[in-house]
Amino acid sequence: MRTAVVGAVLLVLGAIAVAVGILPLPEVAVLWDRVWPILLFVVAVTVVTELAAEAGLFTWVAQRAARWGRGRAWVLWLLVVLVAALCTIFLSLDTTAVLLTPVVIVLARHAGLNPLPFALTTVWMANAGSLLLPVSNLTNLLAQHAMGDPSPAAFAALMWAPALVAMIVPMVAVFVIARRSLVVRYEPGEEEPVGDRVLFATSAVVVVALVPLLVSGLPVWLPASAAAIVLGVVFLVRRRSVLRFGLVPWQLVVLASGLFLFIEALHAVGLGALLAAVSGTGESPLALLRLSLTGMVGANAIDNLPAYLALEPVAGSPVRLAALLIGVNAGPLITPWASLATLLWHQRLTSFDVELRWKRYVLLGAIVAPVTVVLATLALAVTG
Repeated sequence: MRTAVVGAVLLVLGAIAVAVGILPLPEVAVLWDRVWPILLFVVAVTVVTELAAEAGLFTWVAQRAARWGRGRAWVLWLLVVLVAALCTIFLSLDTTAVLLTPVVIVLARHAGLNPLPFALTTVWMANAGSLLLPVSNLTNLLAQHAMGDPSPAAFAALMWAPALVAMIVPMVAVFVIARRSLVVRYEPGEEEPVGDRVLFATSAVVVVALVPLLVSGLPVWLPASAAAIVLGVVFLVRRRSVLRFGLVPWQLVVLASGLFLFIEALHAVGLGALLAAVSGTGESPLALLRLSLTGMVGANAIDNLPAYLALEPVAGSPVRLAALLIGVNAGPLITPWASLATLLWHQRLTSFDVELRWKRYVLLGAIVAPVTVVLATLALAVTG
């Protein structure tokens, strides 16, 4: 409920900015045109995830994965790292946050392990691992256009070194933090039988079909909405009691809406100009570090997408744009609102009754994020 309250407060502040003329209505219309597809995707893919979980799909996947770990927690964790990296690179960080988080939670519980290291791996990889391809992050798509629309291969040729560093550093940190939980052995446990085979099979087909459609070039809200409708209809026939208002992440929608509107109001009073003034110029290692760290601070202050948009005009070259991406992609590991993926991830944790206090998350991120951004930027300076 606190999420919705914060979002409502931000919406009120944004509305006041519109009422007093700080934020013109035409700019609000432009903002809405940019935001509604994102919010619709969030709602649709969350509904798909909830219904697939109800059908037992994630439990089935987790039970199979537990076998592959061969009773060693660290092997199981490495499998999660690999899957999270591939999912983020090819399907985007938001998809990883929504679709993979339930799997790793169920997997850890099925093996009798602490789910927090696996959950933390998912969210840190979702953010820091989203540098390699344009499709990995919306900010990458924006940067690709600003770079002159290089091919995915050319984009990856520029980003491979910082992307690799940005994936390795947080994972090393997770292992160090959770080493006592990851050097133990486990018993896979007994497999639970599938309940309603029609719901299970339909959910499996829908999720498998959805994955490639999310990278097909279609607006992501379109296949996600279609998937939610298909599963909704099947559940309406087979298990109507599951369909409830709580499936819709309305608190997150309120928060995201308020955040976007409030940030747009801040832009209207000069926030973008302020960020641009402190980001510097040039392509020396120090200049690139200044830009990437500015991007990191901006992302954790106001969310990574508006931070990128504010700083893009002063980037000016492919290498500087790459440094900016390091800051706004690998840097949002500190505040809850630094990326939509983090909010989606936490919403998944809450729905599965996994508790992680934001204070602990912020403290860990405040250590890991700067180290990740600095080392990834230096890798860019060497190879870019």
